[in-house]
Order: sequence, then C-alpha cells, then structure tokens
Amino acid sequence: MSSVNEIRFTVEQAVKDIGVKIVFPVIEGIDNTRTSPEWMERRKEIIDSLINEYKDIDYHADPILEGFHILQDRSGVKRRKNIPASENLIRLLNKHGDVFFINQVVDIYNIISMESKLALGAHDIDRVDGNVTLRFTNGTELFIPIGQEEPIPVNAHEYSYCDDANEILCRMEIRQVEKTKVNASSRNIFYIVQGNEATDDVLLLKTAKKIIDETVKYCGGKGKIIVPEVVGRKHVYC
Repeated sequence: MSSVNEIRFTVEQAVKDIGVKIVFPVIEGIDNTRTSPEWMERRKEIIDSLINEYKDIDYHADPILEGFHILQDRSGVKRRKNIPASENLIRLLNKHGDVFFINQVVDIYNIISMESKLALGAHDIDRVDGNVTLRFTNGTELFIPIGQEEPIPVNAHEYSYCDDANEILCRMEIRQVEKTKVNASSRNIFYIVQGNEATDDVLLLKTAKKIIDETVKYCGGKGKIIVPEVVGRKHVYC
C-alpha cells in the first residue's frame, strides 16, 4: 500500500484536454473517530442557508453543474444515469432538507461540495496501491463501488481515478469505491477537488484550502495541496 510521502499524483493530458480540472489536497494524521458538537451546530446553519440558496435552482442552467455534464458528453457518457456528485448532493438536500451524515471527514467535504458546487471526494491513502492517475479507462479496470462486494463492468473512455493495481478509486465525478472509502480508522487521506471549464483555478485552490482548514480544525492533522503532474498525449476526438 502507498504511504503519504511516496504517492505520486498524475493526470493524463487527454483528460485535461476535455476540460477536467483537478487538485489533490492531502491531510495526514486525522482523527475521524469523533463528531464535533461545534461542527454540528455550524453544519445546521450552513444547511439552512443552502436550502434557501438552492430551493429554486435550475440545475442545467447552472454553469458549474452543467459543466460536469459537458465533460460526460465529451466522454460519450449518458447524462440521465450519471448525476455529478455535487448536483446529487444538492438534489438530496432539496428533497430531504438535509444530507446523510456518514462521518466527520465525509460530512465536512460534502458540505463544502454543495457550497462550491465542485465534485469532491476523499480516499484513504493507506489503502491505495502505488500511485494515483486520472486517466481514461480501457475497460480492463477493477471497479467495486461503495456499498457493493462484487466488481461491475467498466466502460472504456470514462475519465477515472485509478491506482497502480488497475483499480478505479473514483469513476468520473460519480462514484467512489469500497477499497479506499474513509471510515473511523482512516488516518491519512487524499481528496479529489474536481472542476470543469466553468471553474477557474482560484476556485479549485480556494476550495482545497477550505477542505484542509475545516478538516484540520475539527479532525486534526496536517495538510497540503498537490497539483498533479500532467503526462501523456493530447486528446483525440472520435
């Protein structure tokens, strides 16, 4: 398994060329075993504010949320069955008046995802095999989504976050996996902060910093932001 100091983050030029933007905050030494009463009070205030902000939202008219669907269009992925993570959270919020509390770390980034509209995710570094690459799939990858025990088939040409064992850690901005899910025992975490052509670099870095600041405040640890190395050829449209 990978250690924090050894892991390398890269993104294929071909994925950048369709408009995917990405940075990776990393936090070492967190404590995810407790829930902060201070966070829960603040969380309620934020949720109430977001309910008011998004009550009349037009999802497809919003440039950031629609930007993720445009990325899917460019990858040949059907929109109807693939709702981007941030949009899905906002839809749940509008339907239920809240989002599920899973654990402290996950809750913090879910709230920040709704605030920023960026697609966010968190992964246990100690369960990653080798390095992390954001690349297009070829259909041979192993993919076991969160909540499932058996792998499901993988389509080719979907931008996904993969490790050196050819396992998908996150499929596009849609689904994370059992292998690296964050739970109470997680100590070292890398985050995905993904945007699109409607999001500038300032928003990505501001959101990454906010994830680190908020998580360290309530869960401890020490964080840094990693801008991935770009590798490979440019994208060739079919």
